[in-house]
Amino acid sequence: MLDFGRWLRNAAVCTAWMAATPLAALAAPDTWKMPAVTRAAGSVLEWVRDSGDAGGRPFAVVDKQAARIYVFDAAGQLAGESPVLLGSAPGDHTVPGVGERAQTGHVPPEERTTPAGRFEAAPGLNDKGEHVVWVDYESAFAIHRLRPGFAFKARADRLGTDLAHDKRVSWGCVVVPVAFYLQVVEQVLGRSPSVVYVLPEASPLRKVFHELAAN
Repeated sequence: MLDFGRWLRNAAVCTAWMAATPLAALAAPDTWKMPAVTRAAGSVLEWVRDSGDAGGRPFAVVDKQAARIYVFDAAGQLAGESPVLLGSAPGDHTVPGVGERAQTGHVPPEERTTPAGRFEAAPGLNDKGEHVVWVDYESAFAIHRLRPGFAFKARADRLGTDLAHDKRVSWGCVVVPVAFYLQVVEQVLGRSPSVVYVLPEASPLRKVFHELAAN
C-alpha cells in the first residue's frame, strides 16, 4: 500500500528545502500573454485566468494531443513550456490499483494511461528519493524529469521530435527534459501546492472540465 503519511512528510520536507533555495533565474514571463497553444488548451487557459480557479497557486496545463506542458507561476505568468513524454496507452482514465502496481515495478501496457482532469498537486519525493511533483499520489501519477538509465538517450531523442505520437512511451507520468524540470518545474511547481490541468485526448473537453460548458 502507498504510505500517504510518508508522502505528506516528504512533501513538507521537500517544500521546506525548496523554500530555502534561491529561485533560479528564469526567462522573463509574459504577463498573461497567451502562448501559442491548441484551441483546447487556449479554452482551459482562458477559463483558469478568468475564473481564478488556481486560487493564487502556480499551475500547469498538459496538452496530451500536442504532448506539451505549460507552466505558470502564482501570478499567472508563463514560466516556461516544453515537450513531454506521456503514457504509452491511450485514454483519459486512471486504472484502479495502478498506483500500487507501479510500486512493484509492473504496470501492464494497457494500464499506462495519463489521466485527464483537474488535479491538486504537491511537491514530494518518489521511492528513490528523487524530487517529483505528485499530480495524484494514490495512482503514482507525477511530473518528473527524464531519468538516467538504458532508455535515457532514446527517450531524449523522442522529446526532440516534432511528432506527438513519438512521445507516448511513459508508464503514465508526465516526463520532461532534465533542464526544464530543474529550471522551471522544480522552481515553480516544486515549492508549494499547485494545480495541474491535464487535457483529454479521447473524451470531450467539456465532459472533463464541466465548468467550460457554462462559458
